[in-house]
Amino acid sequence: MSESNGRVSAWSSSQVGQWLQDEGFGQYVDLLCTQHRIDGVSLLALTEADLRGPPLGLTVLGHIKRLSVALRRLQRENKAELEELGLWPPDANSAGLSLGAPRAEWSCDGAERRGSLCQTHSNGRFRQPMVGRLDPEVWKTVISSVYVFLVCGLTSFVMVIVHERVPDMRTYPPLPDIFLDSVPRIPWAFVMAEACGLILCYMFLLILLLHKHRSILLRRLCSLMGTVFLLRCCTMFVTSLSVPGQHLKCSSLSYGDTWGKIQRALAIWSGFGMTLTGVQTCGDYMFSGHTVVITMLNFFVTEYTPRNWNLIHTISWVLNLFGIFFILAAHEHYSIDVFIAFYITTRLFLYYHTLANTRAFQHSRRARIWFPMFSFFECNVNGPVPNQYHWPFSKPAFMKTLIG
Repeated sequence: MSESNGRVSAWSSSQVGQWLQDEGFGQYVDLLCTQHRIDGVSLLALTEADLRGPPLGLTVLGHIKRLSVALRRLQRENKAELEELGLWPPDANSAGLSLGAPRAEWSCDGAERRGSLCQTHSNGRFRQPMVGRLDPEVWKTVISSVYVFLVCGLTSFVMVIVHERVPDMRTYPPLPDIFLDSVPRIPWAFVMAEACGLILCYMFLLILLLHKHRSILLRRLCSLMGTVFLLRCCTMFVTSLSVPGQHLKCSSLSYGDTWGKIQRALAIWSGFGMTLTGVQTCGDYMFSGHTVVITMLNFFVTEYTPRNWNLIHTISWVLNLFGIFFILAAHEHYSIDVFIAFYITTRLFLYYHTLANTRAFQHSRRARIWFPMFSFFECNVNGPVPNQYHWPFSKPAFMKTLIG
């Protein structure tokens, strides 16, 4: 059957059923025509998203794709009828495949670009757009890695400087703090906080290894970490707080000339600023770097795993919250240090991903001016990153079959 037998928009459900038979989709006649009463108008408006989603819920990918191709061919052949029905030109923002007019993307220079299809991707219990363009852009990931590398070096050097300026405990005793004054110090708590951070780090590294878009994930982590720690350099340098506890044997310590400061900064940098590696620092209280790292890793673990991985999300949040508690219980930071670190990290993560997922910044010249680094890193990532996984190595074969 073809449109020569009458206008497609005037077809009855039985004629639609005959068209399905002619196209080789007779098994769906009962579902589409009998159960859901698809007539000619409905057929012209049908999209791949309609086929995949409820109430139709087709599950055979080959059938979905072939039927989508047949629908798009029929829709192109009957463009005049689609215009009469108000279905042409199609809505570029609608979920599902467009009827011949591809979804608009935006390039790094802000120019509109066409040519990708907008599909849907199921992520746990929720559905989100699956973008047509997700370039790994490894060179940008390398730049972001260099950025966080340099920021960590600068942070280490600033920590050396603030150690020289740490207030004398005899003149400036610990400040009043409700939590620290109420909770006895637990000597081993800070080690446990770093252990929580290490577990979260290993969880994220495993996700990074298996995630299909690992280059984008690593780039985002480096850019966010670098930005937060760059802000921390400023707050540490500007404000020197007195030590939060009498147990801390901190005093103003001079490292001599510039070369001595650089050597101490390299020692801090190579030990990742962790007590577990033997690094002891003083004066770097505003705000908590350990809280930043633990919270950022938690948010990346929960963001880039499917929403129905409840056990992983629960473990991640428990490690985050217990890590924060252990930092405070060790009396290594004031409560305000931890609160500010948590607030800045979470807000920056959410703002970054909201802008990246909605693409709103591409329509605003002001946003591109105020967030140049973000615009540079995200200009070719069109929409949310789907959580797809695959085994990156050729062996063992069963892992590639199991994961994809």
